[in-house]
Amino acid sequence: MKQSLRLVLASGTALLTLGTSMAFAQEWKPDRPINLIVPWGAGGSTDQVTRVTAPILAEALGVDVVVVNQPGASGAIGTQEVLNAPRDGYTWTANAIANNATYHVSGLLADTDIDDWHIYLSVANVPVVSVPADSEFTDFGQLLEAFKTRGNEITVATAGVTSSGGTAIAALSGAADGFDYNMITYDGGGPAAIAVASGEAMVTTQLAVEQTELIRGGRLKALAVLSDQPLTLDGVDPIPPITNWIPDMELAPDYFGIFVPVGVPDEVVATLDKIWGEKVTTSDAVKTYAETFGAVFAPSFGAEARALAMPVVILEACSSLERGEAVNDPSTIGIDCETRTETAQ
Repeated sequence: MKQSLRLVLASGTALLTLGTSMAFAQEWKPDRPINLIVPWGAGGSTDQVTRVTAPILAEALGVDVVVVNQPGASGAIGTQEVLNAPRDGYTWTANAIANNATYHVSGLLADTDIDDWHIYLSVANVPVVSVPADSEFTDFGQLLEAFKTRGNEITVATAGVTSSGGTAIAALSGAADGFDYNMITYDGGGPAAIAVASGEAMVTTQLAVEQTELIRGGRLKALAVLSDQPLTLDGVDPIPPITNWIPDMELAPDYFGIFVPVGVPDEVVATLDKIWGEKVTTSDAVKTYAETFGAVFAPSFGAEARALAMPVVILEACSSLERGEAVNDPSTIGIDCETRTETAQ
């Protein structure tokens, strides 16, 4: 399961060319604004990349794409709002695909999985373990020892149990033979990172894109990136990989994008496929965002996007089961955790 982020993304890039030539019979021409629900607070990883991508779609469609933040229940409230909306193509959501795919496993949403969505991915993100600039911890090894000896005394700011930060700290605990911690939950990854920078909490494990400006500005000290490769940001010393301390930790890139519920008219999907293939995959704006904030530019859609998403979906679903946090067994969404593979439902 462990694999280099670069190798996974390279395979997706090779597949991408298959989708960009897709033809469609009828173009969708929306006649009113589209509601794009971000189920997290403003300033977080999902909100950031969505606000870069939405104008590209709006220009191509000729209508406004209105981004609405609707946080709560680790993204489940806003996601449920989209699932409840008419399937007419005018209500979308944005998230990390692993969240939408595993809400049923976590018990936050019933009877939903990855195949309830048409998937449009834009970037891959990695969590970073950071502490306040004046923290007592100067490297991850010191922090890891503190987790093992001080447990719940160590406060960790995240956007919730199923957020990227929440799953990252849980994965770290599991990979390090188990340690306790005190999670403090915020409405998004941005607020969680700011809380650590201001001293409200001792650690954050949110995504690099939510921390970059605080790291560059000297308010956060990055100790490790959850990758097997260092993370390089302009103006910052390379952030060492977590495998320097936990060599066997399972890792998979976390893909973010925009998702449209299955059941919308075929012409909506065909039109969005065409726009994504022609506009988003070549977007300088999205590429610049990724390069600036420590994400990986990785647009894809359709079957290839689903294939790229499954490693992190399987990892998060099975890790949740192993930690005893799963409300529903991953087999209910077609994942066999004994073999770490997808099965037919």
